[in-house]
Amino acid sequence: MSLKAKLEAIIYAAETPVTLEQLIELVKESVISEGAANGTEVRSRVRLALEQLVVYYFTPDHGIEIRQVAGGYRMSTKAEHHDIVRAFAKSLKPPIRLSLPALETLAVIAYKQPVTVPEISEIRGVDSSGVIATLLDRKLITTAGRKQVIGRPILYRTTKDFLLRFGLGDIGELPSVEEFEKLASASLQADLFQAAIPDATGVPDVTPEPTVAGSETAAEPERRTIELGEPHEAEVTTADS
Repeated sequence: MSLKAKLEAIIYAAETPVTLEQLIELVKESVISEGAANGTEVRSRVRLALEQLVVYYFTPDHGIEIRQVAGGYRMSTKAEHHDIVRAFAKSLKPPIRLSLPALETLAVIAYKQPVTVPEISEIRGVDSSGVIATLLDRKLITTAGRKQVIGRPILYRTTKDFLLRFGLGDIGELPSVEEFEKLASASLQADLFQAAIPDATGVPDVTPEPTVAGSETAAEPERRTIELGEPHEAEVTTADS
């Protein structure tokens, strides 16, 4: 990957303007490996690549530009396109808010589909019938016929909207169970480390998380919601209800 491509990717992904110093620090090793003799030469190459990117996006063929803002560089739409971008933003679907039980149920359906409500409830250890209606209403799941067993329960599967919300090409792109276990293990270790850090009194903060009654069971942990907007823009926030 070229230096300009790396800088472009960083600036595009950044939520706030990226300073020249930050960019240099991020690409320094690769620039040195490509022949830069010292820090001065690294800085010169990065600055030149940035100037070339700015000029490249300045041409009328591009609807976006790289500008210097608040001491750093950021990518934004050009002023002449603001009206069309604003109209597009207004046309977007509002973010979908999902409770933790709904997200758990959705995960079970995604990995086990097609699957019935009794099977979902058995995996989660709690009745999941109430959550299904929410997922159907949000068009994240749909029916997939009936299972050929006694009672012929309805089967459920994920939808195209599910793939769009999570930025997936198909179900095969879902992380494996092993990957999830590694992530969960790393998260647990981080939580334990954080809990062991003493506060100003010298006593570790081990205050338990508060719990509130949920729609499924009063013993469920604190309910949280996840907002699903455009792909890769999910954000977890605490819900009051």
